Amino acid sequence: MRTNFWCLILISVLLSSCDSNRVFDEYSTVPNTWNKDDVIVFNFETQDTIEAYNLFVNIRNNNDYKYSNLFLLVELNYPNGKSIKDTLEYLMAKPNGELLGTGFSDIKENKLWFKENFIFPEKGNFEINIQHAMRENGVVKGVENLEGITDIGFRVENSNSID
Repeated sequence: MRTNFWCLILISVLLSSCDSNRVFDEYSTVPNTWNKDDVIVFNFETQDTIEAYNLFVNIRNNNDYKYSNLFLLVELNYPNGKSIKDTLEYLMAKPNGELLGTGFSDIKENKLWFKENFIFPEKGNFEINIQHAMRENGVVKGVENLEGITDIGFRVENSNSID
């Protein structure tokens, strides 16, 4: 049994290392709940101002996530100080309540589009800030502590990716 476990780990590592489209891919773990004031920050550097890239927000959630959608505030900060902030909505569950995403256990992973065929206008260090903006229906005040989100990630990949 232990040998099967290590074989599975080795295969996972080998498959993940074959991801030639990945330029940046990082996760941040959410402890217990995601507070509305907690901003998840990712920093990455690019030297390419010619090729197009796809940018993704990656979310891992479990069965404690009780909503059918997810609202996020995503801010892209440029090296020159310019900032672009988007409010994004993502579908997280089917109408019957079944969670969307990939995964064999109760943890599902969702690769959510942020920018498609994005060309970085300048070289340097970029910063991504991600914050949830969830609200209950009919309630003005936002959800203070969002349950069920286990990890937030950000990914940059070559736009010639087909997955």
